[in-house]
Order: sequence, then C-alpha cells, then structure tokens
Amino acid sequence: MKHRVDRNASFAPWAAAFLLAAVAPAHALVLGVTEGVTYKASDSQIEAKFEPIAEALSKALKQPVTLKVLSSYANAREALRQNQVDLAFVHPAHIAFEATKAGNYKTLAWTAGFTEYKVSFLCKDLQTISNWKEIAGKSLVMPDPDSITSVITRAMLREQGLQDGAVKTTNTRYQDAVPFYVQNGFAAYGATASAGVVKAWKSTGGKTCAESRAVPIKQWLASSKLDASAVATVRDTLLGLGQSEGGKRALATSTYSGFIAPSAEVEKSLMYWLGI
Repeated sequence: MKHRVDRNASFAPWAAAFLLAAVAPAHALVLGVTEGVTYKASDSQIEAKFEPIAEALSKALKQPVTLKVLSSYANAREALRQNQVDLAFVHPAHIAFEATKAGNYKTLAWTAGFTEYKVSFLCKDLQTISNWKEIAGKSLVMPDPDSITSVITRAMLREQGLQDGAVKTTNTRYQDAVPFYVQNGFAAYGATASAGVVKAWKSTGGKTCAESRAVPIKQWLASSKLDASAVATVRDTLLGLGQSEGGKRALATSTYSGFIAPSAEVEKSLMYWLGI
C-alpha cells in the first residue's frame, strides 16, 4: 500500500518561517545620548528631551529607535569604543572626536546654536591677558577636568606656551560654581563656557580677560557599521527637522533649534588643537 505524501504539510514549516519573518518587528537601533557632566540633568529629563527626536528618526527609518542615556563620560566612552550604540548625540565634543578619530563613528551633524562654544576667563582686572607668561604660578579654577571646558582651557594654555603645571588649577564640578572662587579670592581666574554664567558675572561688575577659539560641542554620530542608506536617512532627517511642523514639535522638547551639516576640516583642526 502506497503512502500519500501531503505536499502542503511538507512545506508548512517553510511557509510558517517565511510568514514569521515577514511580520517580525524590525531590528531596533540604539540611540546613545550624553549631555555632559557640568550641568545638572537627570537621566529621565534627558530621555524626555530626546524621545520625540527618536520617534522622528524611527518613523523615517521605518524601524524602532530606542534611547540609551550615557550618564557618565566613562559610560559614553565605553559605549562608543565598543560600538554599543548605532547612533549617538554626544556632548562634549572631545568624546565625539575621540570616537571619530578611532574610526568607530562618523559625524552626521552639529547642533545649531552650539557651534561657537568658547571658554572665557573670568577675572577682576580690567585688561585682557597680553603676556600669558605673567599668569604662570597664579591660580585658575575650571569645571570637571574631563569636561570640554577644561579640555579647551588646557589647549588655550598650551597655545600660549604654558605647559601642564605652569598654572595652579583647581576644579569644581559645576560651571555655575566658578564665579564664587574668583569673587572670593580663591582663584585669580575662572574658566567657563556657560553664556549664562558669563552674563551673570558681568552683570555684577565682573570682567573677562581671555577667550578661546570656537568649538562645536554637540555632535550627532553614526556607527561606521551602520548601513549607508540608514546613515543617509538619519542625516537627512536631522538636518530637515526644522523644516516641518512635526520636526519643529520634536525639536521643541529638546530645546534645540535644529541641526546643521558638519565640517570635517574644522573637526580635524580642532582635534589637533585639543590634543586628541
């Protein structure tokens, strides 16, 4: 007696697998976000700021984009070094530059309004520093040693021929604490790049006696492993957010006005200047 082969049954596993693949959700991309350590912001506050942008990217990519807050510089460096995130919004710039120089990531965009980040030296004297050798041995307070403000400050000193140790440096975690040191004589100079801190300092009669070159400090990065078409979609979406009502709504939550195309030449020059 011959056994009848049920052709439909023999193909059922293949058909089921095909259908499962067709309805399976797309792989989620991970967006890592670090907003620096010298300003006070909780992880939940950072997530709330970036969720609408992540949703806009997800819609454009037609796949989920999940947020991962990188709340410390160590976490950010490790995530970028190990390629743990597909996309990244990175403040401060030196951590972004480290990742791009290593070849793990490429810069997609800069944050509009944050491309002219400059360190100012707060002081009580009226004149600008004309002879930098005269400040050798004097005291200077600046934020966290690994903050972009401190990285820029050290570059300023090197540029003027003052090597590490030539100036007596003190660190305070938050930028808004810098004026206190200068005002009360704990430091001759205070380094800050916070426009709000500088404005408040000047409003009480304080002076600034030096200013650094400009640095773009908030970069969007894409993993070098990410598909080229996805990279193009993310870049175009970010650059176009300010052009649509939906994009403007997403930006409103972030407090940023938009994102602009970066300059590879400027970044290369800054890496050298900052010692990266």
